[in-house]
Amino acid sequence: MSGGMIWPGRKPVKTAAEAKPASAADATAAAPAAKSVPAVKAAPAAETSRLDQKTDLKVELHQNLLDRINLAALESMTREQVGRDIGDIVADMLKEMNHALNLAERKQLVEDILDELLGLGPLEPLLKDPSITEVMVNTAYIVFIERAGRIEETKAKFADNRHLLRIIQKIVSGMGRRIDESSPMVDARLPDGSRVNAIIPPLAVDGPILTIRKFAKTPINMEKLVSIGAMPEACAEVLRAVVKGRRNVLISGGTGSGKTTMLNAMSASIGTHERIVTIEDSAELQLQQRHVIRLETRPANMEGRGEINQRDLVKNSLRMRPDRIVLGECRGGEAFDMLQAMNTGHDGSMTTIHANTPRDSLSRLEQMIGMSGLEISPKAARAQIASAIQVVIQLERLSDGKRRLTSVAEVTGMEGETVLLQEIFRFDRQGIDAQGNVIAELKPTGIRPKFMEYLGARGIHLPPNLFDPYRRLDSAA
Repeated sequence: MSGGMIWPGRKPVKTAAEAKPASAADATAAAPAAKSVPAVKAAPAAETSRLDQKTDLKVELHQNLLDRINLAALESMTREQVGRDIGDIVADMLKEMNHALNLAERKQLVEDILDELLGLGPLEPLLKDPSITEVMVNTAYIVFIERAGRIEETKAKFADNRHLLRIIQKIVSGMGRRIDESSPMVDARLPDGSRVNAIIPPLAVDGPILTIRKFAKTPINMEKLVSIGAMPEACAEVLRAVVKGRRNVLISGGTGSGKTTMLNAMSASIGTHERIVTIEDSAELQLQQRHVIRLETRPANMEGRGEINQRDLVKNSLRMRPDRIVLGECRGGEAFDMLQAMNTGHDGSMTTIHANTPRDSLSRLEQMIGMSGLEISPKAARAQIASAIQVVIQLERLSDGKRRLTSVAEVTGMEGETVLLQEIFRFDRQGIDAQGNVIAELKPTGIRPKFMEYLGARGIHLPPNLFDPYRRLDSAA
């Protein structure tokens, strides 16, 4: 047996009767406890019975390994090195425990144990699957995923809620965040940029809840969005010109409609010579330029001090000589500071907002200006918005699960106390086919946008027929 560094001294393996605890929950509880983990309800008997023999065996082997291996040595070894040592150890343990597994089963068991030791346990296969875009853990025994816009339940599960809590602790502690009874919900991210939200008892009644929104290893660009049918090429050409021409853009849409993906795709058209500052609650933007400064908010500490919010970062970014500011999401008083920046020399800045229509997005911006605590009249607030924002893009997740661009509108100024909007591209819905797919097309309205003159003055010229309502806009054209 080649124990290597992680097996400092061979000890007799406990027999199945000695090693196996009364339940899988007992085995998980025996592992090193996470710091400040609140008590949660034990799994009901009916749910405990769902743990199959494979899960029981994995828990049993994992517990034996934790008792014997040198955990400190794992940090200096690659997964392949640990896998070789663990493979030999597990083979001997299975032999002494009188468990007969074929080569494929043993290999899978070793992978599962490695995921527990080095990764995120049952979540690892889901995170490695590129077709999965979201992982939703509804307590230890129910795990859903989103694939191709559709939600489906998986067979993945945790040993119990304490096991799930340890995985959550591993995620948030790696980002310098904390989650416990005094702070029972947290936003964090994985090393690859995937967004993580966790909420635990006492706020989550049935047990810990974990949501992970994955991001593609290769950032999605405008060409990819065109190829998957999110928008036609003519619209993509206009949006590229808008970004190159330094027009301020507001990206609007509901939850999960693809706002961050669109922001990433559009940012690729920013020049490499420009200094870009990004501001986010959890850093997830994947800008490809070299001259990028990424800023992230910080929550309050246990004493309720030290919080740095988005508004603080927007104010600080103005002292960093940015050419453009990219705000991950407007949700409060920082909206006023962002509009001020757009109005004072930081042309070409972009942000996202939760809203169902372009008109609603401007109304929400107005409400957020009121959240800044400043005494400003509605008319003055709307004037700020009309002056700062030039283009509003609306995204929507359709009933078939596909994310589509549904409107491109231009802010043209004010009339009285009303901000004027004119649609350049409009989504034409025609129905649903037999497979449940939405039949629709994004078409020009025939209006030539006013920003064309501004773009032309900067040497950016678009073909006039892009806005012809009778021109067919094939997604791949």
